Amino acid sequence: MNAAPLVEVTALGVRVEGASLLENLSLQVAAQSIHVIVGPNGAGKSTFVSALLGQRAFTGHIRMHWRGAGRIGYVPQVFHADRTLPVTVAEFLALQRQRWPVCFGVRAATRRSVDALLERVGLGGMGERRLGVLSGGELRRALIANAIDPAPELLLCDEPASGLDPAAVAALDRLLLELRDTAGTTIVLVSHDVQQVHRLADRVTLLDRTVRQTGSAAEVFAAAGLAAFPAINVEER
Repeated sequence: MNAAPLVEVTALGVRVEGASLLENLSLQVAAQSIHVIVGPNGAGKSTFVSALLGQRAFTGHIRMHWRGAGRIGYVPQVFHADRTLPVTVAEFLALQRQRWPVCFGVRAATRRSVDALLERVGLGGMGERRLGVLSGGELRRALIANAIDPAPELLLCDEPASGLDPAAVAALDRLLLELRDTAGTTIVLVSHDVQQVHRLADRVTLLDRTVRQTGSAAEVFAAAGLAAFPAINVEER
């Protein structure tokens, strides 16, 4: 793992309607690492990810030390798909993979790459299903597929295991490790799953509006006390 930072955050603050969601938050995310963010409900985990994406106004500084093209992949915690929208899974994934408008069809070469991508996330053979009829777990895997190809330099995952069964979570873990080790992707992962954190994390930050603790998974959980963590779940302000 390269210890040099890809993401450098200094004195980050976010306020919404007078309420402080994040304050004086500083941390570094090492390049080619999996940095996991944990914390209680309302701690600002999703707000932090939104700030990294440039979706939130903030004070302080966020610096990206890109080594390549600077592509960012994003798996949101919540994605509201219009159940009536006549868009197939293959068309959804083709949107950013071909210049030809998908309303005129998915090109053969694009379809081959989309089919391979769907196999990779456990959705093989589901390209013709409408996006709006997917189950929560299936939609989550489609969003993961959309975020990881082409391999991003930075991947932001906000509770990506939400709605996945244990086998799918295990496959997701393998995929994230492969992206780090093979593609050199830097991953910022928000997770409430203590076991997943131990399996994946190179570094863990305990967030509660600011950084409370950073270290290995064992160090952070020991310092905070495991009793503090069963209340962590996917609900986030």
